[in-house]
Amino acid sequence: MTSRERIEAALNHQEPDRTPAFEYVLLSPVADALLGRRYAGDPAAWEALCRERGWGAAVRQGATDRLDLACLLGHDLIYATPNPLPPAPAAQSGSSPVIDDDPVERVRFRNDRAAEANPSPPDDALLTYVCLQEEMARRGLDLPLLAPAYAHGVWTDVDLLQTLVLAPGVAHEHFALATRRALASVEKYLALGIDQIGVGGDFAGNRPLISPQAYRDFIVPEVRTLSRRIHEAGRWAINASDGNLWPVIEDFLLGCEVDGYLEIDLHAGMDLRRLKAAYGDRVTLYGNLDCGNILSFGSPDDVRRHTVECLEAGLGRGGHILCASNAITASVPLENYLAVVNAYRDFFSLPRLDLHDRRLLHP
Repeated sequence: MTSRERIEAALNHQEPDRTPAFEYVLLSPVADALLGRRYAGDPAAWEALCRERGWGAAVRQGATDRLDLACLLGHDLIYATPNPLPPAPAAQSGSSPVIDDDPVERVRFRNDRAAEANPSPPDDALLTYVCLQEEMARRGLDLPLLAPAYAHGVWTDVDLLQTLVLAPGVAHEHFALATRRALASVEKYLALGIDQIGVGGDFAGNRPLISPQAYRDFIVPEVRTLSRRIHEAGRWAINASDGNLWPVIEDFLLGCEVDGYLEIDLHAGMDLRRLKAAYGDRVTLYGNLDCGNILSFGSPDDVRRHTVECLEAGLGRGGHILCASNAITASVPLENYLAVVNAYRDFFSLPRLDLHDRRLLHP
């Protein structure tokens, strides 16, 4: 199977030749070590790269590095976020607006600003997708792309959390405006031929930060609006949130009418085997390698066992794509990430990754 065929089989709940794999977010220093050079897609490298190469060249290098990593690791899918905009002239200093101490008024103020703003992302922010597609065409590759339209999270938004209780109408306006912005991004993604679009946003830790009823009332209808537009275009909607989602899992998956579940948080209790048994014939599960604990603090042997357990839990009827539960950051030792890669390759009788042989890379 090609990567596209493998991913589409998983999404259509058909048996692929092997479990597809990708990485949601892969950052330095692991990405640097894999590439053998500083990874241009890492936000921490962005300003220096722009100064050295210029904005356009920096965007193209970030896309090239992202594709090089996918080729080296044998990934079947690429997740990419919009790129930073070109540096803007320094803004003239002026008086800042006076923000009310009342959380409801602060959310109302944000709503007014959002209603006045153009919801559509600027084309310059989407150059990375054009560069990825051009580079894939140059190399004769066809990997599906996943892009984010996350707009309905509540994580760390204390003002919004209070407004949900104190002024539901203002909160509803907030989420409706979030849908307006997300739909504008969705339309741009659809025009670019993006295959999968991430929706939703973080709203849970060890338990949801809002009640199941509030999630159903405020968020589910908005995310469902996005899913339906994405489905109209024949693309895939992938819901994402960390945390323990069991209290709202039916709403999160079925009520939102999504095709996939990303950021499956094992440490918070989201067990892949249980999810697969309950929803594996209707929703594709992305994960759930525990990046914050086992990949960060376990031994390479622990990581190998965990990877095999995750692959075994996801087998049957398609519906599983292997990746980490969230970002591969500096907390993950390189040897642990290589243990993931080679455990996957051993499981499916593929050649092991040898970092001394980077012939798949295209500097």
